[in-house]
Amino acid sequence: MAIKRGNVVSCIIAALVILNAQLAHAQNKSLKVLPDPAQTEIRWKLTGLRATHGTFKLKSGEFLFNPAIGVAEGEILVDATTGESGNAARDKKMQNEVLESNRYPAIFFHPTRMKGAFKAGEGMQELVGEGTFTIHGADHPMNLPLKVQIAGNMVTATTQFTVPYVDWGMKNPSKFLLKVGKQVEIEVTAKGTLKQVE
Repeated sequence: MAIKRGNVVSCIIAALVILNAQLAHAQNKSLKVLPDPAQTEIRWKLTGLRATHGTFKLKSGEFLFNPAIGVAEGEILVDATTGESGNAARDKKMQNEVLESNRYPAIFFHPTRMKGAFKAGEGMQELVGEGTFTIHGADHPMNLPLKVQIAGNMVTATTQFTVPYVDWGMKNPSKFLLKVGKQVEIEVTAKGTLKQVE
C-alpha cells in the first residue's frame, strides 16, 4: 500500500514535535543534592602570630538546581555554636564576643544560581555557586568555587572561601600582644546524595 507524501511529512513533523517535547521535559528536570552532616567537614583557619585552626559542623542541607538554566534554590545550614578550636577559653571568646552565637546561632548559604557547564554522569566538574551567605545576622552576596565529583548517586563537593569577619561587623579578638588576622579561611568537603527530580 502506497503512503502518500503528505502523510509521511505529517508523521515526521509529529515525531519531531514529540521529540522536542521530550527534550524540553528532560531539560526541565532538576537535581537535588542532600549533603550528609556526618560526612561533611568544615574547617577554618585564622592567621596571626600563631595560626589557629578549628571546625564547624553542618546541621542540615538541601538544594536543587536545574543544569539547563542554572537556577538553584535551597539552604545549607551550619550550627555556629559548634565552632571550636580545641582551646576552651579561646572558643568561649569566639562564641561570646565574635560570633555572638547566643544571638546568631545559624550560618546559612542560600544558593540562587550554578554557573558552569554541568555534565550528566560521573567525573570531576568545576562550577560556581552564586548565592547569599548569612552570618552574624547579616546577608552577604557570595560566589563559591566548587569542585564536584560524581560517582553514581553519590556526590562530593569541595570549596574554599574567605570570610572578612571584621569588615562584616564582627569583633576583632586581637589583643595588644596577640594580633590575629581580620579574615578567616574556610575549607569545606561535603559528601551526600544526588538524585533527579521533576
